[in-house]
Amino acid sequence: MKTLFKKPLQLFALGVSLSLMTTTAHSETLADALVSAYNHSGLLEQNRALLRAADEDVASASAALLPIVNWSAQAQRTYSNSITSRRSNASVSVNAELLLYDFGGSKASIEAARESVFATRSQLLSIEQQIMLRAVTAYFNVRSTSKFVALRQNNLRLLIQELRAAKDRFDVGEVTRTDVALAEARLAQARSGLANAQGELLRARAEYANVIGHQPKSLAQLPRLPRISGNVTSAQSQAVRNHPDMIAAQHQVASVEYSIKSAEAAFKPKVKATGSLGLQNDFSSGDFVNNATIGLGVSGPIYNGGKISSSVRRATAQRDAMRANLHVVRHNLQQSVANAYAFYSSVNAALNANQQQIRASRVAFRGVREEASLGARTTLDVLNAENELLNAEAALISTQTEQYIAAYTILSATGSLTAKNLGLNVQQYDPEAYYKLVKDGVAKKSKQGAQLDKVLRALQKD
Repeated sequence: MKTLFKKPLQLFALGVSLSLMTTTAHSETLADALVSAYNHSGLLEQNRALLRAADEDVASASAALLPIVNWSAQAQRTYSNSITSRRSNASVSVNAELLLYDFGGSKASIEAARESVFATRSQLLSIEQQIMLRAVTAYFNVRSTSKFVALRQNNLRLLIQELRAAKDRFDVGEVTRTDVALAEARLAQARSGLANAQGELLRARAEYANVIGHQPKSLAQLPRLPRISGNVTSAQSQAVRNHPDMIAAQHQVASVEYSIKSAEAAFKPKVKATGSLGLQNDFSSGDFVNNATIGLGVSGPIYNGGKISSSVRRATAQRDAMRANLHVVRHNLQQSVANAYAFYSSVNAALNANQQQIRASRVAFRGVREEASLGARTTLDVLNAENELLNAEAALISTQTEQYIAAYTILSATGSLTAKNLGLNVQQYDPEAYYKLVKDGVAKKSKQGAQLDKVLRALQKD
């Protein structure tokens, strides 16, 4: 009878060891998955387009300080009772206008738009961090759920052997029908557990394909953990200094500060230079008339129903809201860092406990099986010991996954989980390239406009 018990035990040990050997020559590493997630993400593309839209706001605001030139053409015929009074004429004119001085209102609008661009860039980095963390989670979830399935399959094979052994012992009168029923019940439970594990694996694979862009391949062995500073206080300070959410909030405050200045400048007059050049042809007489004018104008508001005052108050309220948001973001980041470190610390402690539990559970499992072969233990004792070992193996897999996710959560909380900081082999998006092309206003038919068209075509192709 000892042989009947030792064979399943050897099968279980062999199956567990094989389930851990998942790496092949073409295994997909975490870095590979993160590169794929970066290149695949439609959310990144969406927010890059929003950033380009914010860049155009700077160009629109800058246009206020550039000359405005328009043309107009008109043809008319005048009818009257007298045939000699009927006249036909046509005119063409070009009009130009240039803002000379508006007490800094236009410059403040430009600066407000620039600060909004910087805020949007930081928000893009924040989105990138979210995508990286989601990709990390998807990668390790597929890895852990695959191991859960392998573990459950090994457990099922072991319980099939246990049931055969129980039936053999029942046939020779060593155990009762109850022992056989217990083995059958535990086998049915194992089949249910395997079905649940396979369902979790399917969901994990679907999430992986959504985030990474393809179905998971054979995944590599666990990579090295990222370097994590043990000082929570310094990590919180780093988050307040460097996290893109904090930087975005700071630029949002600066943007509305400039918006207040722009709104206040609307109370003051504007100085403009104007000029026009015209040509008129009277078809009745054949006379041509050329005219040109140049002038200097000053204008300002007298009464507008309180619209300007309302704009100032609105901008001031927005500034107060952004300052409050800055306070909220700062404390949320500090809490996120503290939570991430607490989770990481607890997971590390649990990992050590899990490893000790597995060692003890294996020794207990072997001992109970040997004692059962001598008649000192029941079938239920064996099944319970096996279940304890299974739970310990599953807990270790879960804790290893949580350890890596916790470590990368710390990087995200401190603002370090970006493609650049991770050293990923990707073509990183340059937010300056488009901004430099459009910030000063681009004429459609110009060398700079042609360069911009090439950039836009490349973006649309991607």
